[in-house]
Amino acid sequence: MNNKLKGILLILGAAAGFAFMNLFVKLSGDLPTFQKAFFRNLVACLIASIAIIKNPHIVKTAKGNFGGILARSIFGLSGVVLNFYAISGLNIADASLLNKLSPFFAMIFSIFLLKEKVRKAEWAIVALAFFGAIFVIKPSFSYSVLPAVAGFFSGMFAGLAYTFVRKVTKNGVAGSMVVFSFSAISTVILLPFFIMGYKPMTHKQLFFLIMAGVSAAVGQYFITFAYKFAPAKEISVFDYTQVIFATLLGLLILGEAVDYLSFFGYFIIFAAAVLRWRYNLKKD
Repeated sequence: MNNKLKGILLILGAAAGFAFMNLFVKLSGDLPTFQKAFFRNLVACLIASIAIIKNPHIVKTAKGNFGGILARSIFGLSGVVLNFYAISGLNIADASLLNKLSPFFAMIFSIFLLKEKVRKAEWAIVALAFFGAIFVIKPSFSYSVLPAVAGFFSGMFAGLAYTFVRKVTKNGVAGSMVVFSFSAISTVILLPFFIMGYKPMTHKQLFFLIMAGVSAAVGQYFITFAYKFAPAKEISVFDYTQVIFATLLGLLILGEAVDYLSFFGYFIIFAAAVLRWRYNLKKD
């Protein structure tokens, strides 16, 4: 099996992991968003700590990069919280799709953080993706649109977080250290919110939150290792299969149907993702 195929399989596994994370968050019911996010990160932190214990030398790779790691953690946490809030009011396919606007936001933020240049064609692709998001958000002058708006901004913060991931990994920080730092810092930040707003859980709800954390850890590790086997420009488009997984899980397990406007938005954003993928390959 060549490295590119390994990378594709790993990124498909990551997409499935994050889709299951959204499913388990939805199944956990009406618990506070911060409580859901706390368990998601606590479980992921415990899993990630195993890699640190086995390879303590990777901690040294964070030296001199604490600012970037902290920024990645804060913005990543903001994206997670907004995504979980979006899931509470949207079907998991719509929430997943809006969160997957992150690569387009990352392209924009890379201008300021990584000093990269974005060409006119790339700006047109970003505009196309944001146009597609309108059909998923369905803007209106009512509170019912807030989860969709939160989903949009979850993609923005995730894109900013991923830009910082690129920045610190370019400086030599190990992928396992990035995953552990994000989970650990997020858990510490969420702890007071978790304590103040704690709501008693059933055993079933606790199980779903633990599984959300496990699924998130699987997704994080799979996507980290995927890019070790193949560059992002070749395999990143397969990350959008998360939306397909989420659509199937939502339909089969939750009975969630996607309306025709959202499907139209999916098509436009998928098209923008494929165009960006093809453009990057051609440019290189």
